[in-house]
Formats: sequence, C-alpha cells, structure tokens
Amino acid sequence: MLKELVLKNRSFRGYDGSFQLSRGELLELVDLTRYTASTVNAQPLKYYIACEREEVEKILSLTLWAKALKDVQLPHPGMGPSAFIVICQDMSIGSGTTRFLRDIGIAAQTILLGAVEKGLGGCMIGSFRKPELKELLSLPEEIEPNLVLALGKPAEKVVLTEVSADGDTTYYRDENDVHYVPKRKLEDLIL
Repeated sequence: MLKELVLKNRSFRGYDGSFQLSRGELLELVDLTRYTASTVNAQPLKYYIACEREEVEKILSLTLWAKALKDVQLPHPGMGPSAFIVICQDMSIGSGTTRFLRDIGIAAQTILLGAVEKGLGGCMIGSFRKPELKELLSLPEEIEPNLVLALGKPAEKVVLTEVSADGDTTYYRDENDVHYVPKRKLEDLIL
C-alpha cells in the first residue's frame, strides 16, 4: 500500500556499513524515473550512480547532513550510505533550473519509494559542495548536479511525532540517538 511506503520513507542518516548495493539495483531505481512526469516532457534529468566504496566515501566527504542538529555529526563513523545517486540536470536539454525543480523532487521521491519497497532507505541531500562534486564526478560542463540521494540499509530508528504547540518542526535526537521528526496534523494543512 502506498501509505505504508510513504510512512517508511524517512530521511535516514545512519546505515549498515557492511551492506552493499549493486549497480544493477541502483539502475532499477533510476529506471523508475523514466515513467514520471517531467515539465513540458523535456526530461532533462541525468543520474550519476556511485556504489564503489572508495567513490562513495569521496562523495560523502562533500555532503553536509542534518544541519538542524548543531552538535551531532551524521552519519556516525562507519554508518555512511552504501551508495549515492546524484540527480543532475542536462542544461543542453533544459536550461532553466527553477522550472525543473519539480522534476527533481518527483524523481527523488520515486527513487526513495522504490528503495523502501526493496527494504532500503535513503536521504535527500541538498547541502553539498557543488563545484567539488562536479569535478570529482568528472561531469561535463552542461551537466549540473542538483540533489544527492544517499541510499543503503537503514541502521537507525526514526520516529514521527506531532508538531509541538509552539509549531516547532525541527527534528531532534534523544539520548539513545533515536531521531524524531515532528509532522503537522492533517487539519493544519487544509485551507
């Protein structure tokens, strides 16, 4: 059921370091995006797949995680993702970055729901060192990295809670490293 997949699809920041994803599994996830909507059907998105441990570690070093948690460095040592999919835009197909942000979100959510269906988890990472990543991946000039998806077998607990009375939606961790994510009530979303 879709709702079950959505509820399991959390932003995981801790993974089983011994688990490995294959290139074939990642290709299956990217293949899902071919069937999603695209602004004016331009389909300008391209995907860089990384699952070799050395390359994954290099990409990890260029990402910034959980900025709301000032005193916590995530992922913890040895709990990094098994793979990354970098969602890029081919500027020779569609040059307006703003108009294709929807496409990026749709593709990312589709990949992550596909990952959940396989018993995996992931995290969308918008904070990364873009020029350094582009250079590391040897991307051509017309290819712009826009979003990094971390993927692996989750090794942490994420709990959904209700937003507090003061409206604070900031996620937090307790003394047991359980990650809590406040969500607004349905009635608060309806105009």
